[in-house]
Amino acid sequence: MVRRVLALTSGRIAVVVLAVIAVLAVLGPLLAPQDPLATSDNTLAAASGAHWLGTDYLGRDVLSRLLDGSRVSVLGSLEVALTALVVGVVPGILSVYLGRAFEWITLRLADTLVALPFLLFAVAVVALLGNGITQAMLVTGVLVSPLFYRVSRAATLGVARSQYVEAAIVSGASLGWIVRRHVWVKVLPPIAVALAQTVGVGFVIVSSLTFLGIGVQPPAPTWGGLLASDLGYLSHRPWAPLTPALLIVVTVWACNLLADAIRDVSGEAGRALLNNRRARANRLDKTDPAPAGGA
Repeated sequence: MVRRVLALTSGRIAVVVLAVIAVLAVLGPLLAPQDPLATSDNTLAAASGAHWLGTDYLGRDVLSRLLDGSRVSVLGSLEVALTALVVGVVPGILSVYLGRAFEWITLRLADTLVALPFLLFAVAVVALLGNGITQAMLVTGVLVSPLFYRVSRAATLGVARSQYVEAAIVSGASLGWIVRRHVWVKVLPPIAVALAQTVGVGFVIVSSLTFLGIGVQPPAPTWGGLLASDLGYLSHRPWAPLTPALLIVVTVWACNLLADAIRDVSGEAGRALLNNRRARANRLDKTDPAPAGGA
């Protein structure tokens, strides 16, 4: 699947953008040219050689704060996606095999979680457990998990009715073996699409919470927090909110672009794409002139 995704132009663009964001998350604090928390008297300065993106209302270097704050945004979005993946996929697959009671309970739980406003619950959890991004993201991941539950359940239902799975059950194969050997291969592509989309949703959630000052204690930098602080000084630096907003938009766009690329190369669409490329390659081989024979 990875090679098929990279064969698409959209897939390559998404992977490159997300790789750059991942590098910023890992090396951002090290790449920061100045201390992101150090204040100075040079407040609301324009871009210059010393401060490539200027300074904020406390004289802190904006570029350094953007680089340092990338880690919180990336880790928070991954926490949402991975929590939703674990909480949603396992019961989604097992609901097909563990009987009607387990199926009914998990379906009702999924319906209940869908009805709950996850951003509001994240704020409530922060108010109860303290201002921390980890607990807010864990709760948000649980509330987003019905997406993975429904995707994995629908894919498993399609596989469970196939003849080779029924033959494995009749032959006495265990549930774990059936899931590993037959179900997981079919469930993985739609889960990968949902995972890429959820990472983008996680970026929006983390940015929204930090924009409101929830989850991270100031003066710790975050993309949402930088966007919120810049909006208060538009008369002095009207262009300042563009950089954090552009980072958030481009990251979410790349996640959605990757999800579309994975969807395009998986399932029937992926096989059709591969067949079309093979047919095109065969036509090109046939139209190439034969090499001239040697003397």
